[in-house]
Amino acid sequence: MRIRLATAADVAGVASLAQRYWEFEAIDGFERPRIETLLRNLFSAPERGACWVADAGGQLCGYLLAVFMFSLEHGGLMAEIDELFVSPEVRSTGVGALLVTQAERDLAPRGLVRLQLQLGVGNERARLFYERQGFRRRAGYELLDKPLRVPWFKGRHG
Repeated sequence: MRIRLATAADVAGVASLAQRYWEFEAIDGFERPRIETLLRNLFSAPERGACWVADAGGQLCGYLLAVFMFSLEHGGLMAEIDELFVSPEVRSTGVGALLVTQAERDLAPRGLVRLQLQLGVGNERARLFYERQGFRRRAGYELLDKPLRVPWFKGRHG
């Protein structure tokens, strides 16, 4: 198993894994051409984020996608794990931990000061996984969000 940064050549493979992830999480609105465009845009703009893939002899079996943001409170750039997915065939074999570990190793030297994520309140298996990786709940905080009206999102959320 090799964990590496995704490249433009991985767009189709990551999109396929993302589709499986969205199905697993019951996330609506997967449109492959749009997802592939978004991935190409991300992979060509390393200041926005990064994606690591688990590559088993040329077959992708997992990915971790992190996006970057500035935080005055935390003292600089931080990353948020936007998506982490490991194919069911290789779950519980350490692939997820390898993806998180490699992301941490690559992010710290780039000057990122924090890694965070959002987690569904009922996803206890994932919570236990992330706690084993050193993540903790941030006491006194909860996530609030609001969709914005973006032209290519029209009709979907607003």
